[in-house]
Amino acid sequence: MIIIRRSEERGHFNHGWLNTYHTFSFDQYYDPRFMSFRSLRVINEDFVAAGRGFPTHGHRDMEIITYVLEGALEHKDSMGTGSVIRPGDVQKMSAGTGVRHSEYNHSKDELVHLLQIWIMPDTSGINPDYQQKHFEDEEKRARLRLIASTDGSDGSVTIRQDARVFATLLDSSEQVRHELQPNRHAWVQVARGSIELNGKLLNQGDGAAASEESTLTLVGKESADVLLFDLA
Repeated sequence: MIIIRRSEERGHFNHGWLNTYHTFSFDQYYDPRFMSFRSLRVINEDFVAAGRGFPTHGHRDMEIITYVLEGALEHKDSMGTGSVIRPGDVQKMSAGTGVRHSEYNHSKDELVHLLQIWIMPDTSGINPDYQQKHFEDEEKRARLRLIASTDGSDGSVTIRQDARVFATLLDSSEQVRHELQPNRHAWVQVARGSIELNGKLLNQGDGAAASEESTLTLVGKESADVLLFDLA
C-alpha cells in the first residue's frame, strides 16, 4: 500500500526570510492525518534568504538531519561545533539531554535550499552528539547510498533509531530498487525532480508512505534527488 502526500497539500508559511513547507505537523501547522510516519517526525523543506537564518534555539530528545540542496548553511551549537553545510553534506545532531544551535546563510545574494528531518530516538536522555559527512554525487548516481543508520554502517552518520536513510540521484529512465523486509515500512521524499514509485508519479516536494510492499522501484522521470527512509 502506498499513500501519497502531495507537495501542494503540505503546510506552508512564507515569513519573508524563510519560505517553508511542512510534510508533517510542525509548529503552527497542524494536520491530524499527518503527525508523523513511524519514527519519522518532521520533513521541512526550507528556503532561507540571503543574509538570514535561524537564531539560537534549543532541542532535546530528537535526531535531527540536515540535507542541503543549494547554497551553504553555517551551523553553531552549544557543544562547541562550528561548521558549514553544503550540497552533498549530511549533518546529524542528536539533541539528547538538550542542545542549542543556530543556522545562518551568510551569502549576500544566494538562498539556501534544504531539508530538515527529525527522527524520534529510541532512547531519551542521551548525551548530545554531532556528525557531518560528505557524499559525492557519484556515490548516489543510480544507486541507493546509505547516509544515516543506527550502526553507522558504510560510512553513514549514526542515528539512535532503527532506521536507515538512503539518498539517490536519478536521471530520466534510471532506476533503483529497494527490498522492504517483513514488518518494515518506507517513506520516499522527492527533494528535486520527479520519479515514478511503483508506477505512481511523484514530483518535487511529494512524499509517499509505503507499507506491505515487498519491493520499491524508483524510476527517474526528470533529473531527481530523492531520499528513502526504511523504518521499523
